[in-house]
Amino acid sequence: MVSRSEYLNRLVLTRANNIEDNTTTTTTIRIDNLPGGRKTLELVVKFCYGWKFDMTKSNIASLYSAANFLEMSEEIEQQNLISMTESFLTFLLFSSWKDTFCILKSCESISHWAKELQIVKRCSEAIAWKSCAIQNVQSKTNNPWWFEDVSLLRIDHFIEVIQLIKKRGMKSNLVGSCIQYWTTKWFSEVTLGFDHNVTPKHMTIKLHRVSIECLIKMLPIEENSVSCNFLLQLLKVGMVLKINDELLCVVERRVVLMLEQCSVQDLLVKNHGDKDSLYDVDVVVKVLQCYVCGMSSNHAAKLQTVGRLVDGYLSQVARDQRVKVESFKLLVEALPQNARDFDDNLYRAIDMYLKAHPYLTEEERENVCSVLEYHRLSQEARMHVMKNDRLPLKLSTQFVLLEQVNMSWTMASNGSYCQRTRTQTNIRVSKDFNRQMNHEIKVMRKDVEMMKSQLLDLNTCKMKIQKQLKICTH
Repeated sequence: MVSRSEYLNRLVLTRANNIEDNTTTTTTIRIDNLPGGRKTLELVVKFCYGWKFDMTKSNIASLYSAANFLEMSEEIEQQNLISMTESFLTFLLFSSWKDTFCILKSCESISHWAKELQIVKRCSEAIAWKSCAIQNVQSKTNNPWWFEDVSLLRIDHFIEVIQLIKKRGMKSNLVGSCIQYWTTKWFSEVTLGFDHNVTPKHMTIKLHRVSIECLIKMLPIEENSVSCNFLLQLLKVGMVLKINDELLCVVERRVVLMLEQCSVQDLLVKNHGDKDSLYDVDVVVKVLQCYVCGMSSNHAAKLQTVGRLVDGYLSQVARDQRVKVESFKLLVEALPQNARDFDDNLYRAIDMYLKAHPYLTEEERENVCSVLEYHRLSQEARMHVMKNDRLPLKLSTQFVLLEQVNMSWTMASNGSYCQRTRTQTNIRVSKDFNRQMNHEIKVMRKDVEMMKSQLLDLNTCKMKIQKQLKICTH
């Protein structure tokens, strides 16, 4: 072994000199940090003694690293282990796609030496070269078969592969899809808690934070290279892990620029907690607030497009019984009034939310419905509001009163007549009609005061009942 390894030669010579000088009596030689450990050393021993052993795709990386660690070069002995493993490694990298991935996976246990000897880089270059060649043959495939192989790589090896396929000119949509595929698989593993059994919790969070930041930095900058839904998922995880604020802003701005082309399905980002709502509403609210802050006054048409998108999203999440009142209200109020010509769709979404949450207090109902205004609804929607027992009593009463006032004004305008001339228009209202209208207005005022009084009594009674219910439940 000494005749084939410069490292062992020095080690044995040093130990022999120490024995001669009486500075040590032990003849044991300890080799620390040998790549591959004991199993690899056994293979090295067999090679040195000329015994039969197998070089495979699973052990070639550690064997090549150990040969370099032990300095088993051609200068010491012809056909030494470095040259033999180098030849076999090169053969595998150029001949087999699957073997290349197997070699790269085996590098995870010898990371330092694999990078030092550029095994990781050579494997990544081979994967990038073959991936780009496949791209030219299967350019119309949405998710090429090699995505699954790449998704098995560790984050640092995956980054190496992505950087190289970018340099080789792979299409940005394929690069984005590959990153999305890897990240989606990683998200599922994080959710299931695979990593928490390996490292302490604080270390796991730190690793996840670094991983998300690296993924965001790797994203292609070209338009539509990644989906809006994927960016929202990154934003959600980034907010939870408290990643760098600048990177969070980068993701937010990318989603904002895509909002006008998005569908409702693009905004549906699932939660995974048992007590959470089905979809994450807060991340959508954050994006909408960013959109409103950045929009200019000449984007009325685009704003209404986003308004229709949000109304559709509201209808989707309103049925979820776990969506909190605060989150739903923030979503309802996220866009300004000019995002909608009428609020009929907004009203329908609010009504669905109240139907799915029958146990809300009167105060919570009023809070949710505070954005509804009489003049912003169609006549059909107004009639529905006045008959809807799910709405807070205050809102229904307000709509009834406004409807009566509106009817009175309509009657007044229909009871007058106009006489037009060439130079002016004279509007004459009969004195009898005026007296009649004044009488009706007085009667209506009395009715309004009576209804206000009754409404106050009802609210007082309801508050007492709610207090009694709380006492009974406790």
